[in-house]
Amino acid sequence: MEEQQEEMSFWDHLEELRWTLFRIILALFIFAIAGFSFMPWLFDHVVTAPCSSGFVTYQWMCKISSYFSFLPDFCNDAFQVKIVNIKLASQFFTHMTTSFWLALLLTFPYMMYEIWKFVSPALYENEKRNVRWVFVCGTLMFFVGCLVGYFLVFPMTLRFLATYQLSSAIEDQVSLDSYMDNFLMLIFVMGVVFEMPLVSWLLSQVGVLNRSFFHKYRRHAIVALLIAAAFITPSSDPFTLGIVFFPLYGLYELSAFFVKPAPPDEEEEAEMDEA
Repeated sequence: MEEQQEEMSFWDHLEELRWTLFRIILALFIFAIAGFSFMPWLFDHVVTAPCSSGFVTYQWMCKISSYFSFLPDFCNDAFQVKIVNIKLASQFFTHMTTSFWLALLLTFPYMMYEIWKFVSPALYENEKRNVRWVFVCGTLMFFVGCLVGYFLVFPMTLRFLATYQLSSAIEDQVSLDSYMDNFLMLIFVMGVVFEMPLVSWLLSQVGVLNRSFFHKYRRHAIVALLIAAAFITPSSDPFTLGIVFFPLYGLYELSAFFVKPAPPDEEEEAEMDEA
């Protein structure tokens, strides 16, 4: 006997959406308060950790560079970035805003769960399986991107910019606002960039994108990704550039793997264009 599901009215959906948003905002509020309490410790041990030569990424790079002479020197124990505050209220507002961004990061899986719970009743069983995979994969990829941003992209960018010297008469002092803007921007941008395979899969499902696009524009993508990597890590050495470029290019190829194949004639035309 088939189960009959009671259809919800527009106002019922609106009420459910209201409670979904309420639970998400409540979770953000709770995690923001917790983050505010622990933020001084997090600032000393996590946020400003890349400012000193003892940061784990620099130690790894130091060991790697000892085997390859062409790599940049990461064994400089004197490396230290001094952060200064030049605005009266900056420390307070940085405390508040960083607590919010931390709460947003920590509640991201719960937000995805709430969104899934809201949209799942409208899906068929086979659609639920696919969309559940999308939410889980999207959440994992976002956190992987944030970790890549924290352990690779931001330290490399900071190391290059902080050691770049136009004149010996200029003393480097990084403002708190400038440091935090770059710290949050690079980490969250990498989290969003790592959603590229998921977005490509969604566009493929609605018929907007297929595999021929990636074959046809691969050379253009390589140039664009090299330019993007150069902007993210404006370093003159190819090693630092490659640290950012290769993960981005890997995401491009991974996105091509997840989309639907193109029709035979379109695929053949894309391969001819690539050749």
